[in-house]
Amino acid sequence: MGAQLRVYKRRIQAVTATKKITKAMEMIAASRIVKAQRKVAASMPYATELTRAVTAVATGSNTNHPLTTEAESPARAAVLLLTSDRGLAGGYSSNAIKAAERLRERLAAEGKQVDTYIVGRKGVAYYGFRERKVSGSWTGFTDSPEYSDAKKIAEPLIASIQKDTAEGGVDELHIVFTEFVSMMTQNAVDGRMLPLSLDKVEEESTEKGEILPLFDFEPSAEDVLDALLPRYVESRIYNALLQAAASEHAARRRAMKSATDNAGDLIKSLSRLANAARQAEITQEISEIVGGAGALADASAGSDK
Repeated sequence: MGAQLRVYKRRIQAVTATKKITKAMEMIAASRIVKAQRKVAASMPYATELTRAVTAVATGSNTNHPLTTEAESPARAAVLLLTSDRGLAGGYSSNAIKAAERLRERLAAEGKQVDTYIVGRKGVAYYGFRERKVSGSWTGFTDSPEYSDAKKIAEPLIASIQKDTAEGGVDELHIVFTEFVSMMTQNAVDGRMLPLSLDKVEEESTEKGEILPLFDFEPSAEDVLDALLPRYVESRIYNALLQAAASEHAARRRAMKSATDNAGDLIKSLSRLANAARQAEITQEISEIVGGAGALADASAGSDK
């Protein structure tokens, strides 16, 4: 019994140490969510106004530009997948990867070849293990992205959309990331960055009662679109990176809370087993003492006779 009790005590100590770690990680993730939410909120006005400006330029001119003009027969698309660098975040990365797989299948069904770009070690590891080709990858900043990271990611994507498909270029740019809805809800979503859907933007503006601004183009609408193209792509990617970071922290907080709760339940269960083992050990010791005392009493009674 003594050996069994020692086993339970060692397991309780190990689980208690794990519980302290998961609780600390839960609190750290909770504190980072607030910062990430503030960054998301701060990036939204710029991204919104930039999209409206691009839409106004495109609707006010007849310029054919990769930012707004769809190819007659799109044959190739680029997909940017945002995952995390670290684990312990529940199904955060796997949900984004599944969304990217669904998008890839949909594009393939439309007859389009897909070039994949990945952010985050989890996505890179997933594609590397399956020996799939990746056109570009970036790691090391998923939990706290900066605008410079978005610019670095946007460069090859912009270059690919400006090339002809015969030279390795693409007709469309798509992005897959985890949208932050609330502390409890984060959804893996996909969206097309380029070409920009002007009808959709105009429809959203109409629903909100907004009027698209009017601009004078200097030196020309095409030059303005050339200048806005990198800014638009960078802002979309940066906003997605920020939402993904907030979602990652929320998923990790939820996963660590669940792990902490499970550790607490396990400690209670092990404590009950340890108490039962200790009681059994005490009962056995009492039985041995009583038995020994009875034997001594019988021996003494026999000697008296």
